[in-house]
Amino acid sequence: MSANEPAPGVIFQDYLRAGEFRLQECHGCSRMFYFPRTVCPHCGQGELRWLPVSGHGVVYSTTIVRQRPERGGDYNISLIDLDEGVRMMSRVEGIPPQQVRIGMRVEALISKGEGAPLVLFRPESQTQ
Repeated sequence: MSANEPAPGVIFQDYLRAGEFRLQECHGCSRMFYFPRTVCPHCGQGELRWLPVSGHGVVYSTTIVRQRPERGGDYNISLIDLDEGVRMMSRVEGIPPQQVRIGMRVEALISKGEGAPLVLFRPESQTQ
């Protein structure tokens, strides 16, 4: 990374702001990964490229975070295995947290709410 080049996290956020879900792939070992980095976590090489991903995946694990209703109510935190082989932590939206199931097929959506954009997921059957 050169002195003039933005940090990988900034680049990732810029893609999300543009409506694109992209992840890094290593030129050396051809593996994708998340979260954005300056070197490959698999082989240590620094030649990385940003590639679009399908956003489709499967819930690997999930848990419910309990909150009082006045604080927004319960929500889930899930580990999602993307079809490209990358695992990321996020939330499954659009259904009650207790309905999120391991093995459920999901699709990414970019949330453009307050603050920085986020990659969230919803059940594939809810795609439009």
